[in-house]
Amino acid sequence: MTKISNIVQTGLLTLATAFTAQAQDKKISAKAFEGIVVAGYVDGGAYLNCTGPSVKYTEQKWNLTLGFLPALKIKKDSAPVKNSTLTPTLALGATLTLFKHFAIQIPTFYTPKTSTQNGRWTLGAGLGYKI
Repeated sequence: MTKISNIVQTGLLTLATAFTAQAQDKKISAKAFEGIVVAGYVDGGAYLNCTGPSVKYTEQKWNLTLGFLPALKIKKDSAPVKNSTLTPTLALGATLTLFKHFAIQIPTFYTPKTSTQNGRWTLGAGLGYKI
């Protein structure tokens, strides 16, 4: 009985070690918040955002995050009927983190339809820092 018990314990220990080693090499993960703050340019104005819920692919020297980007758009309107200069919005995009803290971001923002213009997606570009 003790030989079978030892075999089972050894087998379970081997499986646990294999699963632990595999978990450390995990390259794709889901994140709720990554701690990256970015400022950039989009559609004739600026934006300030942070990374929100996303999927992250990790390599040794860099990582790529694809997901939602809660943002604050800053744009002065020149139309006769003006919108607010500061507008909270949500973007979708990719953020590449290099050297552990430097971030490059390509977000896409949706501008909704108005009485004079159709709704459209606009690309932006920004630089940021991972806290």
